[in-house]
Amino acid sequence: MCGIIGYCGPKPAANVLVEGLRRLEYRGYDSAGISVLKEGNLTVFKKKGKINDLKSILPDHINGKSGIGHTRWATHGEVNDINAHPHTDVSGRIAIVHNGIIENFTSLREKLVEEGSEFKSETDSEVIAHLISSLYDGDLERSVKQAVQLLKGTYGIIVMHADEPGLLVGARNGSPLVLGVGDGEMFLASDVTAIIAHTKQVIYIEDGEVVRITADDYATTDLKDRPVDKKIEFISWELEEIEKEGYSHFMEKEILEQPESIRRGMQGRIDLEFATGHLGGLNMTSQELINIERVKIIAAGTSFHAGMVAAYLLESIARLPATAELASELRYRNPIVERNTVYFAVSQSGETADTLYAMRELQRKGARVLGVCNVVGSTIPRESDGGVYIHSGPEIAVASTKAFTSQLTAFYLFSLIMARMRHMGTDTGLSFIKNLESVPERVAEIIDRRDQLLALARKYSGAKDFLFLGRGINYPVALEGALKLKEISYIHAEGYSAAEIKHGPIALINETTPSMFLVPEDSLRDKVITSMKEVKARRGPVIALAVDGDQEIAGIADDVFYVPQSHELTYPFLMVVPLQLFSYYCALELGRNVDQPRNLAKSVTVE
Repeated sequence: MCGIIGYCGPKPAANVLVEGLRRLEYRGYDSAGISVLKEGNLTVFKKKGKINDLKSILPDHINGKSGIGHTRWATHGEVNDINAHPHTDVSGRIAIVHNGIIENFTSLREKLVEEGSEFKSETDSEVIAHLISSLYDGDLERSVKQAVQLLKGTYGIIVMHADEPGLLVGARNGSPLVLGVGDGEMFLASDVTAIIAHTKQVIYIEDGEVVRITADDYATTDLKDRPVDKKIEFISWELEEIEKEGYSHFMEKEILEQPESIRRGMQGRIDLEFATGHLGGLNMTSQELINIERVKIIAAGTSFHAGMVAAYLLESIARLPATAELASELRYRNPIVERNTVYFAVSQSGETADTLYAMRELQRKGARVLGVCNVVGSTIPRESDGGVYIHSGPEIAVASTKAFTSQLTAFYLFSLIMARMRHMGTDTGLSFIKNLESVPERVAEIIDRRDQLLALARKYSGAKDFLFLGRGINYPVALEGALKLKEISYIHAEGYSAAEIKHGPIALINETTPSMFLVPEDSLRDKVITSMKEVKARRGPVIALAVDGDQEIAGIADDVFYVPQSHELTYPFLMVVPLQLFSYYCALELGRNVDQPRNLAKSVTVE
């Protein structure tokens, strides 16, 4: 969601901050701002809108070697210039940027107003600047530590004071904060993408820690002033991986990268000798794995849909009871942790607040929680009891695409491991591996046919409502297809099990509401065809995703997109990619901001 960045070093701070904010645009935001220390005073520039709107109000040259920047995703107060960050205290000597939500800001604000503070914005964040100011005694780091202990909620903050030039102080509780260690320069940011152009050496700040940086040095301590030894980690990916590389949009690039990202997710994780998979990061012995009696998957959004597919697969081939649950609901349900149950926390960013808090609640109750994440070094992998990196590469577009298929890849390998341990024979295991290894090539074939999906988008992008329908392991894929369409095209879309259409959704069918049916060659194909005919009988337009050679479908549907033949359990990979492309092309036809759709954020770090 909100993005923050801070810089101390020899370069013009404003340039570094604006560049960093540009690399944080993918997180979703509605305003932006920077503050730079110039000639002993803090200068603040902030503007509603995009980074270009902020740049339009910046002077050509802004001196100053330290500063902070922010991209805001509104939670408290409307979107306007005043509510944008950075926020300052009454004196204008302290400036802060904040990612998170301060739950007790109302009571703190009332107390500070009584003491003489004058607030300019409607935000919860401004209270942090006034609170630090009320406690300031000439030592910014000490004042920050005192202030954050009075805050309830989540925060990743960076603070600067005009009386302590060249110093930034950062603190974290529930919102990501990373320290970048450069050559004669230091960085703080909510995301390594903001600083990867300058350094690949990073330190991840944990909850309850405070970090101070100057151009030449840094120190990390806890809230009781005890030093915290931190390990410098190295970012393995290159800056080019977060560039568009000639593509029109990041989403287009990421959809088309899926043959390679799926292949990368399998690399080094297949054991042909024993016809199984290998996921060393699980940190579980064979005895611990065989003792698993139930799997529960917690996630949100696209990751939740991947978890639903995984639950179906685990029950189907490993005969292991499995369910997927929304992390936001599980946390507040006082969940029961059962013996011999393993939980998976699934999150592309590894920072999803609902999933992170649910994981912590489960761990508090004694559960073993494994992470399935993309971003190396993010919070969920660090705090989980083990897990799997999906290695899909940086995903910049807000709407997740390649992370979904990479998450599936990880779960398909885990399901294979469990199946082989429990009952699956060697020949069946080798057959499963063969089918899984063929997926990237088949996805590439679908991508080669994408002009057909562009034609379908041109035909149907004017629809106001859409239904997506599937059965069995492809039911979650229908949900994901509906989510993608509504996320980036703003067309109202709903996903259902095709069996449920007669239990209510059929009332929505009319001549202007298209239904997208997923019709793979599996045991439920005939059932799906029956539902298609029910829609056609009511004059509803029908689009079908079917398998090469299925001519029966062409005689029922108004339009058909064909995918290559595959094993019935691998069709989720082949069904979701056309839905991603269809949504992308619909958004293009409607002139939407594909990579940064309205009101959405890439990493949802608040509840």
